[in-house]
Amino acid sequence: MTTEAELTGSAASAAPPPDIEEAAGKPAWGALWVVLAGLFIANVDFFIVNVAIPSLQQNMHATSAEIQLVAATFNIGLSAMLITGGRLGDLYGRRKVFSIGLALFTLSSLACGIAPNMTELIVARAVQGAAAALVIPQVLGILTTAYAGKARVAAFNAYGITMGASAVFGQLIGGLLIKADVFGWDWRTIFLINAPIGAVVLLLTPKVVPESRAEGHTGLDWTGVILVTAGLAAVVLPLVEGREQGWPTWTWECLVAAVPLLAAFWWTQRRKAARDKSPLVHPSLFEDRAFGVGVVSLLVFFAAMASFFLVLALYLQEGRGLSALESGLLFIPLGLGFFIGSAQSPKVAAKLGRQVLTIGALLQAVGNVALAATAWELGGSGSVAWCIPAMVLAGFGMGFVVAPLASLVLEGVAPHHAAAASGVFSTAQEMGNAVGIAVIGVVFFGVAGHKVTPHSYSHAFGAGLLVQAAICVAVALLVQLLPRKAEAS
Repeated sequence: MTTEAELTGSAASAAPPPDIEEAAGKPAWGALWVVLAGLFIANVDFFIVNVAIPSLQQNMHATSAEIQLVAATFNIGLSAMLITGGRLGDLYGRRKVFSIGLALFTLSSLACGIAPNMTELIVARAVQGAAAALVIPQVLGILTTAYAGKARVAAFNAYGITMGASAVFGQLIGGLLIKADVFGWDWRTIFLINAPIGAVVLLLTPKVVPESRAEGHTGLDWTGVILVTAGLAAVVLPLVEGREQGWPTWTWECLVAAVPLLAAFWWTQRRKAARDKSPLVHPSLFEDRAFGVGVVSLLVFFAAMASFFLVLALYLQEGRGLSALESGLLFIPLGLGFFIGSAQSPKVAAKLGRQVLTIGALLQAVGNVALAATAWELGGSGSVAWCIPAMVLAGFGMGFVVAPLASLVLEGVAPHHAAAASGVFSTAQEMGNAVGIAVIGVVFFGVAGHKVTPHSYSHAFGAGLLVQAAICVAVALLVQLLPRKAEAS
């Protein structure tokens, strides 16, 4: 891994503005906590909605198609708009776009919470996803320009922990909120809780978060926006909806159409860069091998991580009959392992650099195999508490990867590309989520068959975990392609 001097040197042009430093010369950490709070509520809504499905079916008489759209519209809006959201921050100010996105996210969350019918809820979820796409990429952009050296590495680690925690604890938080049933709001609570949190973060943002933007002021690349939005939507929509609908013809047509759309996008980006016309994603980003390989590694890793939460929730709730809250409580050991791994990973990264990701991916693979063996041994009976040791190990491995990944991948990105690069980074994560859930969903339900029994779901759970373990091994191999400059000197 690079030394502090190397990190500081590479970030010389990203020196923090005067208002981000305290009198003693140490970084002010208020900006970090404020933007991470916004990041947490924006990202947790990707996971938390799953626990509301039974309540929506009962209280809103939602059909299976409407339930799918509640999740799909958020995912599509988020995935398709992240790159554009990142570039908007570079052009018009990262704090400004963060604030606009958070205000829109807060209002759309309120609209979700008071929606009188499923149609309005689905529309509000689409807006919520697009708003989250304005918020999330600004966070890494702000951290890149606000902190340098060891402070930046620590801020990136905190970013990774926040992203992981929102995934690990999303189901538990949702279960607790619905169980509490404050004011009889039931499922609405998981959306309404965002309103006060978002309002507080909005009030604090102009006080503690410095403004930053790329040098110069060129217009937005609208051709790139249209092509990348259409291309990414053509990938995510069939991946999210395909399995539930039996992979109809339109899903394959969308996937085929995505190829020329994304190819045309990349061609226009290279052409605009050659003419110095400020493309949406500058091709020079991928000239940094750490960024290019890191983005691919991120996509592959999150394919395993997101699908892990899917099959675990299905096994616990559908296969073993646990409630959303009961299954959420079993995520606590996973979270414990995650936080221990996250706390230890910076020390290991300082000594081993990129190999901390290798260790984490392999530990998660071992945890997945152990959990599969436990589920097969339990079959349809026995206490699920026997799964806890393997869950702790899998969570520990996740923490070893998620916490240091951003700093290892983004340390060489030029400050003027900060938010755009984080938009690509976040898009890779969301694409990994969609691909992993689609692939593992096919494996899981293919093994489980049409009849839901504890025995069939335990076998399906184990099969899904073995595929995820193989994906983790692939991540460990990909990491070896990262440049050696990312290792300790």
